Amino acid sequence: MTPPSFTPSSHALLGLAPRPPEAVSIAFVVPMQGPTGIYGPGCLACGELAAEELNAGGGIAGRPVELVAVDAGRPPAEVAAEVTRLVELGRVDAIAGWHISAVRQAITARVGGRSLYAFAAMHEGGDDTPGVFMIGERPVNQLLPAAAWMRANHGVSRWAVVGNDYVFPRVTGSTARAALRGSLSEVVSETYVPLGTRDFAGVLRGLEGGEQDGVIMLLMGQDAVHFNRQFAAAGLSSSLTRLSPAVEENTLLAGGAGANANVFAAAAYFDGLTTPESAGLADRYYRRFGEYAPSLNAVGESCYESLMFLRQVGDACGSLEVEPALRLAERHTYSSPRGLMRMHGNLVDQDVYIAAADGLRFEIQEQIAYAS
Repeated sequence: MTPPSFTPSSHALLGLAPRPPEAVSIAFVVPMQGPTGIYGPGCLACGELAAEELNAGGGIAGRPVELVAVDAGRPPAEVAAEVTRLVELGRVDAIAGWHISAVRQAITARVGGRSLYAFAAMHEGGDDTPGVFMIGERPVNQLLPAAAWMRANHGVSRWAVVGNDYVFPRVTGSTARAALRGSLSEVVSETYVPLGTRDFAGVLRGLEGGEQDGVIMLLMGQDAVHFNRQFAAAGLSSSLTRLSPAVEENTLLAGGAGANANVFAAAAYFDGLTTPESAGLADRYYRRFGEYAPSLNAVGESCYESLMFLRQVGDACGSLEVEPALRLAERHTYSSPRGLMRMHGNLVDQDVYIAAADGLRFEIQEQIAYAS
C-alpha cells in the first residue's frame, strides 16, 4: 500500500503515526512559521507533488516514500532536537528540505554522518559533514556572476551588503567582499541584523548618501518584505539597485508591486522559466494544485529537487545509506527541472539565471552560470 505523502511530526514525537511498513521515510524539514514561514506553503506543495510522483514511479530504491514534516521555522536547536529524535528512534531514513543554514548546522551537529541529508537551500559554500549533500546554488555560480552581470549591464559596481545575522549571509557577504576586491566591483559596507527584524530605519539611514550604487540583499523571507517596503517608502528605489540570491515570487507578492522597482534576483529556478525541463514541472504543479497555488519559485522547487536527488542516490546506490552515497562518482550527472545537474563531491553545479522584478513577477534577463 502506498503511504500518505505526509505524516505530521509533533514536537515531542507523541502520537506520531507508525512508520508504514517497507516505506522510505524522510524528515522533510521546511519552515512553517517565523520570518521564513512565507516559504512554507510552496515547500509543502512541492514536497507533496514530489512524493506523489515518486510513489507513482516506484518510490526510492523500490520502496514507497513517506514524508515526515518538521517545522524548520522554530529556533535551530528545537528543530535539531526533533530531527535527532526521529533519527535515533529509527523513524526516518534521510533528511531533506529547505531551511536556513543555521538550522542545517544545528542538525548536522547532532546527527551528522548518521543520515543522508539533502540540503536544498542556496548556501554559503562547502559542508564536509559526511552524508550532507548541498544541492542549492552557492556564491560562485549565483551571487558573483550576478554582480558581474549587474556591472556590465547596469553599471552597478559599489555594493552595500544588508543581511540577516547568521552563517549564510555573513559568509556570503565576506565571500563577495574577498572575490570582488581588486576587480571592477567592490563591497563598500556590510550590515547584519537579527532574523525577524521589522524596522530597518537605521539601516536605511546608513544607505542614504553612502558610497554604494547597489545593495546586495541577504535577507530572508518576511525580513526582505519589510526591508523592500521601507526601502521604497524612503525613496531609494530610483537611485539604488537591489540584488538578491534569496528574493523570490512570494517576496514580491508580499511586498506589493510598489516595493519591487529596481529589484533583481539570481536563482536556478523562477516561476515562468521556460526551459523544456521546467515547463513540464510547472504544468504538473498547476494541474495538481490549481491556478491559485503558491508560486512555483526557487525555494519550493528546491524542495522538489531535494527529494528527487534522494531518488538519484537510491537509483545509483541501491539504498539511502550514508556510506554508499559517499562513493558516488565525482561529476555524476542527472537531469532535473533545473536542467543538467553535475555533482562535485557533495556540491551540485547547475544553470543559474538573473531576473528583474516586474511588478509581482520576475522577468528572466539572461543565463549567468552553467552546469560545468
